[in-house]
Amino acid sequence: MINPDIQSRVLALYPLLADLPAADRDRLFANATYMKVPDGALMFDENQPCMGFPLLISGSARVIKSSPSGRDLYLYQVLPGETCILTSSCLLANSPYQARGVVQEELELVVLPPGSFKQLFGQLEQFRNQVFNRFSERLTELMNLVTAVAFQKLDQRLAALLISRPSPVELTHQAMADELGSFRELVSRLLKDFENRGWVRLERGQVCVLDAASLKKLVNF
Repeated sequence: MINPDIQSRVLALYPLLADLPAADRDRLFANATYMKVPDGALMFDENQPCMGFPLLISGSARVIKSSPSGRDLYLYQVLPGETCILTSSCLLANSPYQARGVVQEELELVVLPPGSFKQLFGQLEQFRNQVFNRFSERLTELMNLVTAVAFQKLDQRLAALLISRPSPVELTHQAMADELGSFRELVSRLLKDFENRGWVRLERGQVCVLDAASLKKLVNF
């Protein structure tokens, strides 16, 4: 049984659950599991069956697709109050994961067993609509990602990443490479070129954007 404090935190982040009848809500939390998972831990892997539906209370996770050559492509991030569309898809279709989930910042979460998720999905229209809305939002994001990977050069995608974040961009070269589905060496080479042009200043663990206009011009070239 999830204790009342944890229940309150979950309901604050997922208020639609408060619309459940009290008895059903109590049953939902009685069957759920509370977990803490350290940063860097593997939440799920490709071809694994889905063991439950996570409700994030704190921290964050990222979903990554790997290629046979070992390159990773960052797909999306999951934050508290959000749902993971890959998990929803796997549970609804009774299919294994087609990507892996990695903890980005230490996670605190409540996990609903598959049966509870399906009952909730069928019983609560607002929850069902939220899941479908999230599917729509993520699909748009993934289509934009496919477009960028297929039609933009790496330097343009790197420039777009830099101007999409507040400066300084607190990401290592490896983290940027992971998000762009590239190699650290290539990203480092491009960042050095940007620095030589006076567009950025490279510092340990971060990049200071000095000329956002030039980076934006490159993106739109």
